[in-house]
This record gives sequence, C-alpha cells and structure tokens, in this order.
Amino acid sequence: MSEVVIYHNPACGTSRKTLALLRERGVEPRVVEYLKAGWTEAQLKSLAARAGLPLRAFLRQRGTSAEALGLTGTGVSEDQLAAAMVREPILVERPVVDGPRGAAVCRPPEKALDLI
Repeated sequence: MSEVVIYHNPACGTSRKTLALLRERGVEPRVVEYLKAGWTEAQLKSLAARAGLPLRAFLRQRGTSAEALGLTGTGVSEDQLAAAMVREPILVERPVVDGPRGAAVCRPPEKALDLI
C-alpha cells in the first residue's frame, strides 16, 4: 500500500492537525469523512489488524454513547464492537490514518509520521 488514507472528522482539532501535519510532510492523503461515509465491519477489522491492536483500541468513549450501549465492558466481542461502530460511526476514535507502514489512531497527531 502506497496510498495514505485519513479517516477524518473536520470538526475535530486533532484530526485537522493530523491532516495538516501529513500535508506539511508532502503527503496528500485521501480524506474520508467517516461520519458521512460510514464504516463496514470488514474495514474496521482490517484497520485494527493493520494496527496490530484489538478493535477496542479504536473505540471512542468520550462524547459518545459507548458506555450507555454497554460497549466499555470486558465481555464485549469484536463483532459486537464492529456492529455498533457501523451503526454509529462516531464511536470510532479519530483520526485514523492508514499508510504504507500500518494503521493507527493518531493521538497525538505525530503518530501519523510512523505510518508514512
């Protein structure tokens, strides 16, 4: 994979900083506004696998209904998390960058530099 993709929320300051950082480094990523485009279960599981992390690492809890939906408990399966994230894209932490060297939730934005 040579393309860099940022799953971006333009309302998020960290997401905007990550996009700006990539561009400062001469990388023009494909920008996917995931709140509009949504997710598929396969896509989420693939990103988690490329990151070498469980899907739980991509779960956004702050400012979402994750706790109310029972997604923060230890007994929640990857399939349950993926299904919830597909239904409610805001449940995915942002920004996610997928590049030649893997994928990551880029908090802090500098994590994106490890992926290009």
